[in-house]
This record gives sequence, C-alpha cells and structure tokens, in this order.
Amino acid sequence: MSRPQFLSASQAIRLIPNGAVLGTGGFVGCGQAEELAAALEQRFLTTNEPRGLTLVFAAGQGDGKLRGLNHLGHEGLLKRVIGGHWNLVPSLAKLAIEGKIEAYNFPQGVVSKLFREAASGNPGMLSRVGPGTFVDPKNGGGKIGDLTSEDLVAQMTIDGVEMLWYRAPKISAALLRGTSSDSCGNISMEHETITGEMLAIAQAARRNGGPVIVQVERIVPDHSRDPKSIRIPGIFVDAVVVAAAENHWQTYDGAFNASYVRQGAVTMADLQPLPLGPRRWIAARCLEELRAGDVVNLGIGMAEGMAPLACEKGLLDSVTLTVEAGPIGGVPAGGLSFGSSFHPEAIIDQPSMFDFYDGGGLDVAFLSMAECDAEGNVNVSRYGGRMPGIGGFMNIAHTAKRVVFLGTFTAGGFEAEFAEGRMRIAREGSSRKFVRRVEQVSFSAATALRNGQQIMYVTERAVFRLTPAGLTLVEVAAEIDLSRDVFGQMGFRPEVASDCRTMAPRFYSV
Repeated sequence: MSRPQFLSASQAIRLIPNGAVLGTGGFVGCGQAEELAAALEQRFLTTNEPRGLTLVFAAGQGDGKLRGLNHLGHEGLLKRVIGGHWNLVPSLAKLAIEGKIEAYNFPQGVVSKLFREAASGNPGMLSRVGPGTFVDPKNGGGKIGDLTSEDLVAQMTIDGVEMLWYRAPKISAALLRGTSSDSCGNISMEHETITGEMLAIAQAARRNGGPVIVQVERIVPDHSRDPKSIRIPGIFVDAVVVAAAENHWQTYDGAFNASYVRQGAVTMADLQPLPLGPRRWIAARCLEELRAGDVVNLGIGMAEGMAPLACEKGLLDSVTLTVEAGPIGGVPAGGLSFGSSFHPEAIIDQPSMFDFYDGGGLDVAFLSMAECDAEGNVNVSRYGGRMPGIGGFMNIAHTAKRVVFLGTFTAGGFEAEFAEGRMRIAREGSSRKFVRRVEQVSFSAATALRNGQQIMYVTERAVFRLTPAGLTLVEVAAEIDLSRDVFGQMGFRPEVASDCRTMAPRFYSV
C-alpha cells in the first residue's frame, strides 16, 4: 500500500494548487479541521497563494467570528463558494453579499449528497427539495450577489413530479479531519462527534487527483484498530497532519466531552434547565405535538430549547431525537456544540441521514422561523441585511410528515412575563416576524400543501395552522388583546378558525 506524507500543516497546505475546487467537512466546530484552515489562511497572507479557489461546504463550519472557514474569507483566495449554512461564516457571507466572489446557497442535504455524486463522477443529482423556494431556477437558483451568473440548478419534471437538478462540483482538493491515523493513513474517528461526509469528500477529491489532507490528533500503531472503525481508508489520503491540541477541540465549545461519543441513558445527560420565559413557554406548547414513537429533528436556535425541557419532562423515552449531522438518539447539544448529541444511540454519515430525511423518515420537525407571510411561507435564509443561509432547514421542512415552526411573535427586544394566570407583554419587539411577503422563500407553503404535510406555527401568544386559505389562527393566549397584540403586530390579517381556542395556562407555568 502506498503511504501518505506526514507533514506539518504549513507543508501540507502547499499541496493545494491555484484554482482548486476545495471540499471541506465539518458541522459548526464538530469535525472542523481548524489547523488546516488556519494554515491555508497564513499561506495566502504570506505568499498570495493559492488563488481563485472554489470552496464547497455543506454545514456551517465556524464560530460566527474568526474560526473555521472564516479563515478563508479573503478576496483573491476565493473565486466561488457553494455553501449550505452561512450564519457561522460571516467573513464568507460578507464577500458574497458585497459581490466580491461568486456565491451560491444550496440546501445542506443537497450539498452533502453532491459530494457522493462527485465521487461517482456523476454530473449532478435530482431532488424533490427546492421547488417554489429561492433555489428554484425560477426564483434565482440559489445565486448570491450580482457577480454570480452561472446556472447550477435546473427544473425538471419526472413522472409528473416537479424536481430540481443540481450540478455536482468537481472536487479536486480536500481538507478533512479524523482522530487517529496509522502509517498507511487509515483514519478513524473515535473522538469525533460526527463522521459527516468525510469519506465522500475524500473519494471525490481522489477521483480528480487530490490532494486529500487529513488533520488528526494522534498516530497509532499499524493493525491496532477494528477495520470497521476506519472511516477514511489510506488509499484516499495524500497527507496527514498531527494537529496541536488547541486546534483539535472536539467542538468549539470544549476540548472533549465523552458523552458525545458514548451510548448511555438520556437521563445521564448533563443539561441546564430551560429558564422560565417565552422560550420555555413555546417549547412547552411544542412538546404537545410529540407522539409516542416519533422520529424527530430539532433545528438550531429557538427549537434547541425543546431538548432540555423534553428531558426534564421524561419524554425522551418515547421518541427518538436526531440531528442532521448524523447522531440518532440521545439529546442534541446546542450552541457551539450543535451537531453533537449527548449519549447518541448511533452516529451515521451526514449524506445517509439526509437520505433518510429526504425519503420522508421524519415524523415531525421543529424549526425556528425568522419571517412568515399570509400564505404560510417561511424565511430563515436571508432577511434584514443578514444572510444566515438555508442549512438543512429546506430538506427537513419539505420532507417531514409534520412540521412545527416556532419563535417569538416579534423580535428585537421583546419581553414578556406570566403572572396571576395570564401572559403579559412587557415590551413589544421592534421587528415583525409575520409580514405580508417574506423577503426570501425558504419554505414553500404551496409545496407543503401539495405534498399533504401538516404545518403549524407556534409563538408565545398565538398558534397558527397552514390551510388552503393560508395562515389560520387556531389558538390564542388568555386575556391577550387580539386586535392589538396579534393582528396589530402582523403585516396582514390571517384567517381565524371557527373553533379557535385559548392556549392552556399550563404552558406558561411548567
């Protein structure tokens, strides 16, 4: 077997040529090759090379500040970026919004699976995810900024079903991460919280001549591991870099947490209680939508709060929580450890998880929302000058059997309290979430109705359902002034169900 080179990060990064199409793996800080990203930045700042790279990533790989793919946010280093979730990589988003690079925002599950298509030499993939949204070529094809002109998405109809065809990038270099390597470059991931799409990216880059560079924390003896534990075989690896400990934290929230990589009872998870307030009230109402046996996804942001409350209420024995990054079972972690789970039952590759999601495997998903309009469309990807990107939201929202969107009714300084049996709004938010028309369609209500999905929208003061008539009010908090506190804070007047009822007081006092 040919053996890879064992190099320093600066030496390995010199293998990446100008114009390479670079695939990177990771999810927030999980599986992120921090030392390699920093070395690539340093090489560019010192030598002005490599130049004109195309960067392809599925999940947001960064901390929202300087780490992760933020190292690559330099004009000249990048020519084009195809990314799923942009919120944690503001240096890249800035280049895209200012039109200094060509940029595309595609669904995370699509990008994740495109790595496999690239590895197979296929030109692209068909997907049911995206029609009617901003990635539909009729609505821009996921392009960001005036500099971006090439069409990478096409509309097709197969057996009467509207679908989108996404072009696969020709990956020619890879920056990846594992835990251990032997002298042959066989990579295992025993301390990693996810396996992501590491294998697919390595195979895709190998098909086009590499280089495949893998960051690890240690070298282990040859023939010392179970062969089934090898996630990137050495035949796909060109260079191995043993990283400094500070550049190989398990997540951006800590050096190592054993509960992320060990099975165990969910009652063992060390979770902070969810404080009283709007987030807890909303989570409590959402928990009413869980059914025994449900397979569930909890999105990032407001929806994360459901995990500790469900654990506190002893509900996790009857449902299975999943994370799009790959963990199945256990309790999803939040913040800069999002993507990991406490005591997961299993961890599968991210493309395989999206195979399951896209195939309709999710019974229910709980997803945060930034904007919602009269038709029931939801926007989480671009609003108010921000470009968080779509992430896995689009795959999940358009394929789960039931979807619950959640968030406070208004944003920007909103405050409320519960006392004497009623919820009182102490300070209304400065920004409306329910608008006449969303700035960008991340979730298409028309597509959901056509597919027979059940859709709800839960806030601290009102609950809506999606009906053929659009957004329909079905519950309202006790003693709320409907005209002032609900209709008066919306950019449109919703339908009101004939059986509209009062939200149960228990949601505010649990």
